Amino acid sequence: MAATAARTVDMVIDDDESTLGWYYPVPEAGYAFCGTCGSSLFWRSDHAPDTTSICAGVLDPPTHLHTTKAWYVSHASDYATRPHLVEYDTE
Repeated sequence: MAATAARTVDMVIDDDESTLGWYYPVPEAGYAFCGTCGSSLFWRSDHAPDTTSICAGVLDPPTHLHTTKAWYVSHASDYATRPHLVEYDTE
């Protein structure tokens, strides 16, 4: 999943709380999702409370985002090429 991040204080979430849902798999981390379609939106962690990670797919283009790292590359298929990226073979 492609993601970016922003300072939490700079974010404005325009929702009447009827469609935004939260999932807390552990008390220290919360994941926001669309209550209508289930799409992942963003997540927050107590380890970095001033930062909210945002799923890149929810942003309207042009996003001006650039991929800088690739995680779990040991699980990628042979067609996934990542020239010039920092890669992590995380298991």
